[in-house]
Formats: sequence, C-alpha cells, structure tokens
Amino acid sequence: MSTMRAVLIKDSKGPIENLYVGHIERPVPEEGQVLVKITAFGLNGMDLAQREGMYPPPPGTSHILGVEFSGIVHQLGPGVTKWFLGDEVYGLVGGGAYAEYVVCNQGLLIKKPASLSWVEAASIPENYITAYQAMVKYGQVNKGDDVLVHAGASGVGVAAIQIARVLGAHTVTATASTRDKLEWLLSIPNGATHAVNYTSDNFAEHVKQTTKGKGVDVIIDFVGRTHWEKNIDSLAIDGRMVLLAFLSGKDATLAIRETLIKGIPVQRR
Repeated sequence: MSTMRAVLIKDSKGPIENLYVGHIERPVPEEGQVLVKITAFGLNGMDLAQREGMYPPPPGTSHILGVEFSGIVHQLGPGVTKWFLGDEVYGLVGGGAYAEYVVCNQGLLIKKPASLSWVEAASIPENYITAYQAMVKYGQVNKGDDVLVHAGASGVGVAAIQIARVLGAHTVTATASTRDKLEWLLSIPNGATHAVNYTSDNFAEHVKQTTKGKGVDVIIDFVGRTHWEKNIDSLAIDGRMVLLAFLSGKDATLAIRETLIKGIPVQRR
C-alpha cells in the first residue's frame, strides 16, 4: 500500500490548531479518473466551514479538505483519453486537495498554460468557475451593464469583478469593509470602477448616484439578510440578483411588491 502526506483534522473537526500533517493511503484512480501529484492548492471559505464541522463534504468525496489545485499528471485510470503522464494541469474536486496526491475526473482538469504560475493556476477553478457561473450564466451580464459585487475582496468577488470588466460592464461597484480593501480593488487589473465601505456608507444610494438613478443590472451577493433590502433598492428594472451565500443569516423578508415592480426574477441557483 502506498501512502502520502495530507493535512488532516484531529477529532474530525475543530479550530485551526486541530490541523496536522499526517500519513494516509494514497488514492488510486478509477474509471475516467487521473491521479495528480499536487504542486499547489487553494484555500476557500468552504474549507474553513468544513474544518469547523459546518459544511459536510459531498457524498462519496474525500474527507480531506481542498477542492482546487494544480499539479502534474502522475497516473491514469482506466478509460482516460484526455491526458498523458507528465501533463501540467489544474482542476476541481469535491475534496482531497490538501495532500500530496489527489484523484480527479478527467473532465474536471484543465491544461495549465505556461503563463500561469502553479499558485495562480491553483487559485482559478473554484473562484473563477463560481464567479463565471454567477455573473454569466445566472446574472446574464451584458456589455454596458452596471454591476454590484459584494464581498469584493474575496476570491470569488475579485473574479466576478474582473469577469464583469472583461465582458464590458459599464460600472462595477465593489463593497468591502476596510479602506485598504477598497483601494486595492480599485487598483488591480480589471478591478472595480467604484468601491463602497458597506459598514459606513449606504451602497444602495451610492449605486443610484453612479448609475444616475437607474440602479444596477446585476448583483452578486454572499451576505444575505443584512444586505437584502438594500439589494432590492439597488436593482434596476429587470435587474438580476445572484445569491452565493448567506454570511449574515439565511432568513430575510421578501419585499414582494418591490420585486414585482422591478421585474426581478426569483429562481434557484
């Protein structure tokens, strides 16, 4: 039996002090799977929640933390046709990336371009795929749209801002809680055009000013309850709001009248 090092959790959950590096059996790729020797892996909010026992991994996935990674193809499972030994890749899994090796479905791997470092590649799958799904598939952002992104300094927030800018959004307003974060979001390549400290300023009033009273066409929100009413107020007629999390609480009162007047679609992500 081959073993590998992995980041494990004492007592299965708990504070960061419960993390330790131990040895565990190395996974073997099954039909359509690839074994990747990991070079770098990403750290996400879901990892923190899983460590604390608040986010159980999907059924059938590894109990080891980590969903995004970069590395080198080390072994091919039966039926793999897309990859060869030694290929440099990055990818997405349901868990298991905090380790020396991880098994991944061949369809969830992407060839790493030489222009990306290993660390940069490992930061892409969860953040940018989530942001693309939210901004493009559900938010249906169009050239010339005005966009509001909450938790702008988070990984998905930064990705959503940059995707909106690349796709030709007219304005992209980001919210964050500190001046340093706001200044950084305005300075990065394809960063926000406007930034608001949601702890001291009313972001709804801000976006009304920047859009000359129209409101924003797309909102990407991770916060939930405390932002809900201002989000509805911020939206333009036929605006779209995509909820990715509920960091401030899962319960909010739906303003049905305002939702109907603005033609805001209500759908499950």
